[in-house]
Amino acid sequence: MRKTVEDYITTIPDYPEPGIMFRDITSVLQDAEGFHLAIDEMIRLLDGLDFDVVCGAESRGFVFGAPIAYALGKPFVLVRKAGKLPRETVRQSYELEYGQATVEMHTDSIRPGQRVVLVDDLIATGGTIEASAKLVERLGGQVSKIIFLMELAGLKGRERLARYDVDSVVIYPGK
Repeated sequence: MRKTVEDYITTIPDYPEPGIMFRDITSVLQDAEGFHLAIDEMIRLLDGLDFDVVCGAESRGFVFGAPIAYALGKPFVLVRKAGKLPRETVRQSYELEYGQATVEMHTDSIRPGQRVVLVDDLIATGGTIEASAKLVERLGGQVSKIIFLMELAGLKGRERLARYDVDSVVIYPGK
């Protein structure tokens, strides 16, 4: 029987608190076949899509986005936490459950009119990737698609990203 990406994801009940089912992707990365399958499945989500750039959100978006860009012969652009990029940046803040966060991109990382695929490991509430999409758009790029390895549908991040084409390899119904 052929394994799926979900077979490589480890679920830890009651972590970090009771009632939470933590979906751990490190078990995917630690297995060469699991990691290869994850990248292949994410690339499959892009079949037939015409785009120019792959963009990944810090930090696990780098882990999945860079090999996707490499495999497809596309440039890879970083979305980083504030203060981590050395050149001129554009920044976007967003709300967290308890506070605020800010992400940045180099101002020269996306050219006007470029079609961008955003990549991250997980969609929960969608805040980080929504902020990333806003950065792409502020630089004149067009978000062609947003892809994730997994989705926690109960946290309704897809609703927050309703104006974008969003796809996930594995979708868990809960939180």
